[in-house]
Amino acid sequence: MVALHWEHYFKHICQKYNSIYKVQMPKVTPHVCRHTFCSNMAKSGMNPKTLQYLMGHSDIGVTLNTDTHLGFEDAQAELKRVSSGG
Repeated sequence: MVALHWEHYFKHICQKYNSIYKVQMPKVTPHVCRHTFCSNMAKSGMNPKTLQYLMGHSDIGVTLNTDTHLGFEDAQAELKRVSSGG
């Protein structure tokens, strides 16, 4: 199966959902899911080198700077975690 097949599946799912429900689903693509996976694994504390390997990146910078999306709340939670020792 190639990426284009997945794109079509996702598009069909969104169209079907949006034709049934009043609250519309935003455009979701496999690439969006990839970014979400990477961000969630980073937030959960996965070793960055392991995450780099799983994502198939040759450079850790891509994993940490491009595919991982963390925000202020994530930084705040991490500081609380570190300062409490757990």
